Amino acid sequence: MDSENWRAVITAAQAGDRRALDELVAGWLPLVYNIVGRALNGHADVDDVVQETMLRAVGHLGSLRDPDSFRSWLVAIAMRQIRDRARRRTPDRLEEATASDFAELTVLRLQLEGQRREVAEAVRWLDDEDRQLLSLWWLEVAGELTRRELAAAVGITRQHAAVRVQRMKERLETSRGIVRALDGACPDLREVTGRWNGRPDSVWRKRLARHIRGCGYCGDTREAVVPAERLLVGIALVPLPVGFTLSLAFGGKTAVAATSAGWSAKLLGALTKPAVAMTAGATIVAGGAYVVTQPPAAPPPRAAAITPTPTATSAPPRSSTPPPAAPRSSPPETKTTDPYGTVVDAVDRAPDPDTRPAALPRRPESGITSTGGPKAVMQHRGDSVTLTGRGYVLVRWQISPGSRPGALVMPSWTGLQGRLFHVASGGSRRMDDPLPGAPNGYATGMGGPGIGYAVLPPGTQQMWQNEYFYLDGTVTLTQNERGCDYGLVVFPSNRDAVEKDINEGPAQGAIRYGLVRDTGTDSAPVPQYVTRSTPADPATVPQRSRV
Repeated sequence: MDSENWRAVITAAQAGDRRALDELVAGWLPLVYNIVGRALNGHADVDDVVQETMLRAVGHLGSLRDPDSFRSWLVAIAMRQIRDRARRRTPDRLEEATASDFAELTVLRLQLEGQRREVAEAVRWLDDEDRQLLSLWWLEVAGELTRRELAAAVGITRQHAAVRVQRMKERLETSRGIVRALDGACPDLREVTGRWNGRPDSVWRKRLARHIRGCGYCGDTREAVVPAERLLVGIALVPLPVGFTLSLAFGGKTAVAATSAGWSAKLLGALTKPAVAMTAGATIVAGGAYVVTQPPAAPPPRAAAITPTPTATSAPPRSSTPPPAAPRSSPPETKTTDPYGTVVDAVDRAPDPDTRPAALPRRPESGITSTGGPKAVMQHRGDSVTLTGRGYVLVRWQISPGSRPGALVMPSWTGLQGRLFHVASGGSRRMDDPLPGAPNGYATGMGGPGIGYAVLPPGTQQMWQNEYFYLDGTVTLTQNERGCDYGLVVFPSNRDAVEKDINEGPAQGAIRYGLVRDTGTDSAPVPQYVTRSTPADPATVPQRSRV
């Protein structure tokens, strides 16, 4: 929409036109979401800051004298909310996990590759103040903001803004070099990062930058480095997540106060109906439709961490909380009455290498089709394959801490329609078994002192070289690599191949026999990190999932 049309919409919204207000909120929400999301890099507070920004914009719309200055006015409000949020943070909240890494959302949703992907990922290495400025400069070079609006939002002159932007760009280029080096295979860098936890921060940025400056391997750029501003020109805004909503708190406002703040009659009508009189808020869905949220006594459900019921081959979960099952006196009834999806893989002990697997139950097979063909190789974050049909699937792990050690962000199964079971583990070894030929047996598939380690998230099931699943329906498997380097190879398989793999034990020179997990019923384990929904970032799927 051109500036003249926006001016008309803003003027109409100031005059109380509900449709114009809906259009205004829907039209400018993506800009605010991108500024806040990039400034906070997807922190869990992003939604709250976006909400507060839009609330203040709607509430003070009548004070805006010049509709032509709406964009700079709105951006300035967003930046104030970002800074207020930074001031409110207490030391115990500084290490909070992000809701969804905005750098990854940028890469995945805009399908960035090469040096554009490199710039997006380098954002993680910037300090808060630089990220805030970058959130505006990114939109400036993409054509969404002017330099005058950038300076006004930060509250400085255009000359000062030029200096600040230049310094931020220098640190961004340093961060790009770090991203590039971590994607490489420098043996000295592996030693430098041996104790790094995989979380970017200013201390490690300086350490890695020092290494790169003095390293002929990491400093040898094999392709021309394009300036960041040239890479970002024309990049669209990151789209809003599916189902993104703004919960505009109604609280104790009177009808008169709410009307003067810009609330529509439709919203007020919904809030004053007897059926929803106790509701605490309303929601503006991206697009402008108003709906009513749940009251405080019944908060929106979140993906709960379900305590799994141990299988015959599993050790009790680490949590001391008893599983949500029937009384101990009737475990058989629990297995037959529990709905599908309540039994989730638990952390288990490594079985004795000479323990032969249990019998593998028979399930009907009509074959599996794969969008990746007979052999889908997934080496990079965001790679995915969709499987459809009825039959067995092999997922083969290739963990490479020698390339890049650190925290392992597990793959996830999303968009499940039907049923999915974890039926067996094979490949002759678990990934924490000693590697054949390793000196003194110190190295495993998870790494070793000389190369660093792959670190599993707490409570995650230890994977084997080959993991087998049974699918009756359709599901998408996504590679979520972020810290430690790993790859997945996905093959449609069959029961005969599974049996052959898990029974080829020490007699054939392998480390161990395999392990059968399938009970042949709905009490068989379902994989960890599985959901029927399709989240914007598959890496956010809870570890213990309800399907």
